[in-house]
Amino acid sequence: MAEEKGISCDIIDLRTILPYDIDTIEKSVKKTGRLLITHEGPVTAGVGAEISAKIQERCFSSLHAPIKRVCGFDTPFPFVYEPVLFFTY
Repeated sequence: MAEEKGISCDIIDLRTILPYDIDTIEKSVKKTGRLLITHEGPVTAGVGAEISAKIQERCFSSLHAPIKRVCGFDTPFPFVYEPVLFFTY
């Protein structure tokens, strides 16, 4: 759909988040000059923040625009085992 509108882009689907393929991301950023990161987790302290920081270090002079992240809302996640840890004494 992007191509029909004259937009050229690379889509990189990371299969793992540790280790992630930073070289492929870097190559794309150097080619396009831009980076949009999306994932289901929250914006703060998500894997996108780590990728963004690493690319900012490695490709600063190649970026034509700020790195953008499209992620989930910053909502608190409850501690799953809280009732077990605090009420089993």
